[in-house]
Amino acid sequence: MELKSVSRRSFLVGSGATMVGVMLGSHGLLNVVQAAQDSTNGDTFSPVAWVVISPDNKTLIYSPASEMGQGTMTSIPAILAEDMELDWSTVSIEKSPSNAKLFGNPRFGGGLVTGSSRTVVGYYEVMRLAGLQAKLALINVAAKAWSVPANEVVAENSVLRHAASKRQMTYGEAAAQAGDSVQVPAVDKNMLKPMSEFRIIGKNQPRVDVPAKSSGKADFGIDAKVPGMVWAAVMRTPVQGEKPEKVDDTKAKAVKGVQKVVTLPYGVAVVADTYATAKKARDLLQVTWSETSKTRSYDSDVALQEFVARAEKVDEAGDVWHKEGDVAAALKGAARTLSATFTSQHVAQCTMEPMNCMAMVNGDKITFWVPSQSASIVTGTAAAVGGFKPENIQVNITYLGGGYGRRVEADFAADAVFLAKAMPGIPVHVLWTREDDFLRSRPRPLTAQHIVAGLDDKGNIVGWHQRVISEGIYARFNPKAYKASGNKDAPVMEGADTIYAIPGQLFEHGLEQRGLDVSFWRGVGAGYTKFAIEAFIDEVAGQTSQDPLALRLALTKDQPRAQKVLEEVAAMAEWKKPRPEGRALGLAFSDTWTSFVAMVVEVSMNEGKPVVHHIWAAVDCGHAVSPRNIASQIEGSALFGLSALLDEKLVYKGGQAQQTNFHQYNLLRANQTPLVDVKVIPTDNAPGGIGEAGLPPVAPAVANAVAKLTGKRVRTLPFPKEI
Repeated sequence: MELKSVSRRSFLVGSGATMVGVMLGSHGLLNVVQAAQDSTNGDTFSPVAWVVISPDNKTLIYSPASEMGQGTMTSIPAILAEDMELDWSTVSIEKSPSNAKLFGNPRFGGGLVTGSSRTVVGYYEVMRLAGLQAKLALINVAAKAWSVPANEVVAENSVLRHAASKRQMTYGEAAAQAGDSVQVPAVDKNMLKPMSEFRIIGKNQPRVDVPAKSSGKADFGIDAKVPGMVWAAVMRTPVQGEKPEKVDDTKAKAVKGVQKVVTLPYGVAVVADTYATAKKARDLLQVTWSETSKTRSYDSDVALQEFVARAEKVDEAGDVWHKEGDVAAALKGAARTLSATFTSQHVAQCTMEPMNCMAMVNGDKITFWVPSQSASIVTGTAAAVGGFKPENIQVNITYLGGGYGRRVEADFAADAVFLAKAMPGIPVHVLWTREDDFLRSRPRPLTAQHIVAGLDDKGNIVGWHQRVISEGIYARFNPKAYKASGNKDAPVMEGADTIYAIPGQLFEHGLEQRGLDVSFWRGVGAGYTKFAIEAFIDEVAGQTSQDPLALRLALTKDQPRAQKVLEEVAAMAEWKKPRPEGRALGLAFSDTWTSFVAMVVEVSMNEGKPVVHHIWAAVDCGHAVSPRNIASQIEGSALFGLSALLDEKLVYKGGQAQQTNFHQYNLLRANQTPLVDVKVIPTDNAPGGIGEAGLPPVAPAVANAVAKLTGKRVRTLPFPKEI
């Protein structure tokens, strides 16, 4: 073990592809990230950028991800606490400063982004190494104080002990003795403790966000208030891509309390002393809009028919997403082929908290209070549309009332940038109505998928060709990365591959560009790609007289983690047990985000629509940081998917969303919610994503149960109004 003496502000340790920032000394972290909190003072010690230790043995851990109900505000600090050997009862947690250089997610190129089930996955090794390094720094403080070798000092539960001399000191006492330089060992992942020694990872730690949310004391973006704040409401163009050409604001300005009317590139905003006043005045604006946008011709029903026609052109080359073997030869040599076309409609994220953002401009600086999934994208938006230098942008992330991918975008923050610049020195809080949310929704892409499978004379699948036709997400949101990847639109095509033992596989994407901004949605691509894959696997089972479970077990014979979850969920649901008259079981499997999930549902039919009575799920996501929270995420995402398959559909005509609120857009009701049982199976593997993992298998599982009950194959999302 190599020891180095380093200055308190300069140490960076490389570990593989990750860099862990270490800030040493009593003021190092606080000076560097300017994150002084009431709970810290000049006596605190920051052995790594993520941690502040006070002399009373209390430890503050910064959590970098946006907390939107998925529990990462607890999970990420718990990972660090494991290898730092902290007493969890001494830990407090705060949202980290929005400093991407210190707190960025390696899985997003170092950006501060929360989404795509990459939070635990991205921070896991970083946090464990940071915890280990902090522990070793404290050990070195104690070793120096006692004049003993560092390898004779043991750390446990925030206490340092030297067995031979029977001396001990708390982490807080060590923090008080830390000087301007501390010996910090170089660390790497080979030094991390094994799973068998975990004390915190794998245990159900209470979520730190729940008490405040339960009492109503939690501050979401919509709750943000500062002295002198004003409110703003924006009238946006009814069709994306248009702009205001003529504005009559006479009636709006006549409303008492209105402070300013501001014309934006895409709409007109009213700033007033209260939100009610701003909205009232906004609704009195008379605006003439341009009529040149490509989106005006967009009709989602017509587009879907055209997508289907293109998907079925199997000889048309697409952008290759995944390829194994020679699929053309496999299909040509097959004893028989089967084919089917699947479609999915636009769906909206429907976050509980509407989009909102507060911003204030002081000179060349801007400060945000915003419920965003990405401080980095808010920063980029302020730089791009407001001309602010990144070092002059401060982003305060609040709790999020749901994200589901919608809050990765920052169009609502752009509103605040324009209006804060128009009202310098005054905090401006922009709030969207639910109707605004639907009008300016950035929904999941509309898709058509065509699958051709080749079978040998024994019924084995030897070839699989799947074509996905849709608009792009990365192609619009990050075109540079899209092109650099070889036209691979990761969120659109997520899940468009399989670990099933099929010799010839080809998954292709055909990009459409109809003018409508489509975007991230919980599960994104896997929500429809796994629907098609898993529903079609059952069709193959039916055509070859195979049990759907037996077929999947055969296809995963070299995948023990997949086998385990399939066998476990079959046992949970008693797969072979006869069901009551009018009920049937459906099965599906997903390996997206390197988490293995098998799901069984029990379904009946009522007036042509499925009724889901019970959902069972078995999940192996590797190291399970908090099993209870993992189970909650599987349950929540499964119900999210169930809602979407039953009745959710956002229709566009003339480029305008036809659904404006929940009286037209139906979400899952309480009386439609089934029992959900989840079994978490921890394994000694790197963590997989979990926040979206329960969604992909639910739609195909229900479709497969419906096929047993009715003999009809469902290939559309949402399901038909009557099957």
